[in-house]
Parts: sequence; C-alpha cells; structure tokens
Amino acid sequence: MANPLIAGNWKMHGTAESATQLASQLGRQWMAKGSAEMVVFPPAVHISSVASALVGSGVAIGAQNLTQHHNGAFTGEISAAMLSDLGCKYVLVGHSERRTLFGESNGTVAEKFVAAQAAGLIPILCVGETLQQRQQGQTMAVVSGQISAVIEQAGLDRVCDGVIAYEPVWAIGTGETASPQQAQQVHKGIRAQLGAPGINTSLLYGGSVNSDNASQLFGQPDIDGGLVGGASLEADGFLNIAQQLIEQK
Repeated sequence: MANPLIAGNWKMHGTAESATQLASQLGRQWMAKGSAEMVVFPPAVHISSVASALVGSGVAIGAQNLTQHHNGAFTGEISAAMLSDLGCKYVLVGHSERRTLFGESNGTVAEKFVAAQAAGLIPILCVGETLQQRQQGQTMAVVSGQISAVIEQAGLDRVCDGVIAYEPVWAIGTGETASPQQAQQVHKGIRAQLGAPGINTSLLYGGSVNSDNASQLFGQPDIDGGLVGGASLEADGFLNIAQQLIEQK
C-alpha cells in the first residue's frame, strides 16, 4: 500500500522569520507520525532555518528545484548533494511552473530526477496538462508522455521508487480544481502505466487543494495524498488538510 503523503509547496513566499515561525508551528502540532508523512518545501534560502525548526518533529523537508549537474561552473544552481547536506529528504522535479516559465523539457526533468535519486533524495515528479490539452482530450497522452520520458532515462523501477504528483496546469493557483472523479481517472491511468512495480508508489494530487475539497479528493482509491500550494502557507489550514488525509486513509 502506498504511503499517505501531504506536501506543502511554499513557492516564493515568506521571509526567514515567517518561514521559521510556520515550520515551528507545524512541528509543534504535527502528531500523526506513522499515520502519514508531512513534508514542506520552503524557498531554497530558507531551507537551513526551516530544517533547524523542524528537528525532532517528524516533518520532513524538501527543495522546490535542483540542477541536473553534480558540480561545476553553473552560477546560481543548487545540486542534489547540496540539498542533501542541508537535510532535505525530498525534491520537486518538473513542477509546471518550472516547465512553463523556465522552459524545462521532459528530458531536463528526467535528468533532474536521476540526479536527485543519485544523491539519495526522493524526487516528486510533477506532471499535468494545460486547459487546451484537456479540452482536446489529450490529458492522458500528455501525462503518460511526461512519465515515459523519465522512465526512459531512469528505468521503471526507479520511477516507482519516487513519488508522482498529478497537477493539472489549469488548476494551479487558479482556484479551480479537478473534480474528484477527474483526478481519480488520471491517477488510475498513472497507476496502470506503472503496472505492478508501482503498486506502492505514492500518487499525489495537486491543483488548488484546500480544506473544502481535500476530503473528497483523498477519498479516491488511487490518490495517496496532496501537493498543496497556497493553502500550505497557513499552519492551521494545512494541518486540517493533513488530518483529512489521515481520516480518508
């Protein structure tokens, strides 16, 4: 059975003080060790202070991005080994904002996935379609292609050792969300693509997850958790979403 996982992507928000305060509150109140795993993804400059605030709490820490390169003359980049040194357990790979705003291709995303695992990090591979692609009936072709690109470089077993987050691009930060049935259909398709090796792979839904829709989404059989954006920036709300995951799983 896949591990229930609730992840909070803080994106480019917060100061060192506010990030530490948020992490401290989550650390104090997170009492579900063993029932589900919680991980937060602060901006890179706040990882160290957030990691310190979470020591002993059971809340894991991750990074929002990494380079596919091990080291060298890559000004401004952060390697997987550096993230591991800071205490990261997870790293987001291929978030739609990286794909659309920064031009990351499926090939680049695959290289980052491989680099993350080589350094002992657990990559969360983000996949999803645009509104136009959904309207044209291309959802599963797009999602399957994004996953296949990583399988080609990493191998199926290694992909199944990671986490996959389905985030329809049209539902990220828009207030729109896929219906539980729409989300389940895509998750079921992903599970089928992974086959037997993916039976224990955690599949997350992301895309305007909040306290109002979390329970119905997490109640779907192939949705093992959520990648939460804006709603993870407020501790009580994020903890409420996490509690709904525990109740459903």
